[in-house]
Formats: sequence, structure tokens, C-alpha cells
Amino acid sequence: MDAPVNRPLFALALRLAAVAVLATLTMTVKYTVEAGVAFTEVLFWRQVLTIPLLYAWLAYRRQTARLRTERLPVHCRRALMGAAGMGFTFGAPVLLPLAEAVTLGFTTPIFAVIFSALILKERIGPWRWTAVAIGFSGVLVIARPDGHLPLFGALVGLGAGLMVALISIQVRDLTRTDEPLAIVFWFAALSSPLLALFLPFHARAHTAEQWLLLGAIGLLGCAGQLLLTASLRYGQVASVIVMDYSALGWALLYGWAIWGDVPAGATWAGAPLILTAGLIIIWREQVVLRRRARAGTVGATPG
Repeated sequence: MDAPVNRPLFALALRLAAVAVLATLTMTVKYTVEAGVAFTEVLFWRQVLTIPLLYAWLAYRRQTARLRTERLPVHCRRALMGAAGMGFTFGAPVLLPLAEAVTLGFTTPIFAVIFSALILKERIGPWRWTAVAIGFSGVLVIARPDGHLPLFGALVGLGAGLMVALISIQVRDLTRTDEPLAIVFWFAALSSPLLALFLPFHARAHTAEQWLLLGAIGLLGCAGQLLLTASLRYGQVASVIVMDYSALGWALLYGWAIWGDVPAGATWAGAPLILTAGLIIIWREQVVLRRRARAGTVGATPG
């Protein structure tokens, strides 16, 4: 398989779509747990439904060969970390209001910039450092730390930011050899047996509404993972991950519509900073790189 092709604008669009789908997934997970379904069972159905969905679609198209991989040990490691990461990522909004959980998750770009430089050896220059700093400043304005968040919930939220950054690095590496479909499939196939170990202790009979919610979680999870993985194939981690800030808008919308959470004034003060971070990335990728390409100096300095 060819190495990932850098298509910055396409990668950003894929990431924005992934964030929208995954924000809806997060809301559905929170709602489902509050509806009486055990958290571990939610995680299991989030994963296991992806396996038949992807395989049936590829079998229909006679393309199951796209699932072949020569890096199964790497997929196993990604499955272990991914299962833990899901626990943090979905655990935070279960323990905290959506806006606070998403805000803590915005530490991901800080970790991602460091990890992409150390692990992927990507050159991180002033534009992306500046975008991350501006975006995180907006997060701090919105968060208004006041010490009222539960300590365990806050730690889970920070753990989610760290794990997403680490997993993004792994996915970026896997896209160098494997297709996004294969990466998503093997993550589901290898993590589902691990999550199934918890079912005898937590699984219960469900109502029709609960089964519908679990089915929606499986569909949203599959679609979100495909979009997320594809974004890392076409763009650098430290660039596309800044688009994750848009999840705050979805969290605010869902929090208000479903749980009656009303955005505070600090939200409107911090939102422009977060939006500016995304605009800086788009400008850097589309204008600066094209200018350097015309000058024949692409890659001369990091952006």
C-alpha cells in the first residue's frame, strides 16, 4: 500500500465530519447509560456491531481482501489501547456534563503535538503551535475552573485527552500500510472479545428502546471510526486534530437540547478563540503550503 497522501483540506473536512458523528455517539452513550444500560455493555455493542457491518459491505462488493494485514501485532496493541481509550472517552461524559467532558478532552492537541514530534518525527512549526495555544486558551476561558468538578471525573477526562493523542499516532502509523477499513475492522474484531469478558457481570435484559439505542451506538461508532481513520491518512496528526475543537459546539447543543444545560457567558468569550485556531490551520495548510509549492520550497520550514 502506498504511503499516506497529504490532502490537507480533505483531511480537515473528514475530521469535521468525524467529530460531528462521534459527538452524536457520545451523547447517545451518555443517554443510554442513564437509560439503564451498563457502561461496559455499551462499549461492547459499540464495537461488535462494526464487525458484521463492515464485513457484509465488503463481501457484497467482493472486496474482503482489503481487510488483509501483515501487522496483526500492531493491531493488537492498537486494540488494547483503543479499548482503554474508549473507557476514558465515553466515561468522562457519563461522569460529567457534556461541555465539561469535552473541554477536558481538548488537552488532546497539546499531547498530540508533542507525540507527533517525538514519535512520528513530524516537524511542528510556529503555525500549529500557535493554533494549539489559541484553541486551548479558548477552552480555558470556557471551562472557568472553579474546583466543583469531581476529581475522578476530571482525571478520566484528562486521561481521554492523553489516550486519544496516543491512539492517533498509532492510527497514523497504521495508515502507512493498511487501509482505513482494515484498521477499523481489526480494532473492532480484536477489542470485542476483551469487552465481552465483562458481559456476564453486567449484561441485563433490555427494552426495545434500549436495543434501538445500542444499535444506533454501533452504527455511529462504525461511521465515526471510518471518518476519523481516513482523516489521519490524508493529514498530519497535529493539523487535523485541531478540528476536534468543533466538538464543543455539538456538546453545547446536545447539552441544552437534552439535559437543559444553558451555555454560560464564558462560552461566547472562548468560542471565537477556538474558531480562530481552526482558521489558522486551514490558512496555513491551503495558503502557506501552496505559496511554498509555487516557490519550490515545500518542506523547507515547518508550519
